[in-house]
Amino acid sequence: MEFLHNMSAYFEQFGVWGLFINSFVESFFLVPPPDFVLIALDLHMPERALYYAFVCTIASTLGGIFGYAIGKWIGRPAFDWIFSMFQKKGNNKAKEYFDKVEELYNQYGAWAVFFAAFTPIPYKVFTIASGILKMNFVAFMLASIIGRGMRFFIVSLVLMIFGEQIKNNIELVIAAVTLVIIAFFVVLYKKRKSIVK
Repeated sequence: MEFLHNMSAYFEQFGVWGLFINSFVESFFLVPPPDFVLIALDLHMPERALYYAFVCTIASTLGGIFGYAIGKWIGRPAFDWIFSMFQKKGNNKAKEYFDKVEELYNQYGAWAVFFAAFTPIPYKVFTIASGILKMNFVAFMLASIIGRGMRFFIVSLVLMIFGEQIKNNIELVIAAVTLVIIAFFVVLYKKRKSIVK
């Protein structure tokens, strides 16, 4: 945990450029989520919170494209290397990660990318796997932009409104919004199914 805190602090010292780099790299590599830097910048200059959310969204989506390219052109060796390098020897879970992601793709398609982009689920796992599984690039882009955008703009809006008093509960806010979105689509799916009948 201290390592993640120190790395986030390192990115934070570079301000908006640190936020951009953190957001970009986190989409395909094992660095802390950009939320920590985003929260720090939002609290420091609340009037620029939406701008920071925009920077975070663009950089993260560009990083997602890079991750997609890694998966498409290098394939499973890249995925296995990235997700095994920080694990203990003999405890490589890269294959387990990939199998779970592939199962989610088979069931939900682009929605799997959306939920990874929006929730605390590691987005990087899905960007690289999307390239390996040759997911439709347009669908991948849309899911990434909407998911990442919703996540970061909600964080910034909440901090603009509530400030310091909510900063330690941001993940709970995101989780609550995620549940609302899931419930909405479940209801929509059931209604569509009843109309088809």
